[in-house]
Amino acid sequence: MTTNLPASVTQPDDTDAILRAILRDVLGLSDERVAELDADSGLFGHIPEFDSMAVAGLLTEVEDRCDILIEDDEVDGDMLETYGALLAFVSAKRAEG
Repeated sequence: MTTNLPASVTQPDDTDAILRAILRDVLGLSDERVAELDADSGLFGHIPEFDSMAVAGLLTEVEDRCDILIEDDEVDGDMLETYGALLAFVSAKRAEG
């Protein structure tokens, strides 16, 4: 059975799929390129499309699709350095509720 629920209503264990979709949509990456990302894949400074202008769009989409609030003081270079770090951050925020 397929549901048409928005991402914010889905379960936290789907964070990886949601985050990959956000990266694809915001950065304009191909499905293949997004599928290749692993925990150690570099993001900011490694993916040309992921520049300082894209950070705001990415974080806004994460907030909207995951129904979380990201405070300015939570955003740092470590969180954006690798896919694994970003995934861990978003997963933790979703778990907070």
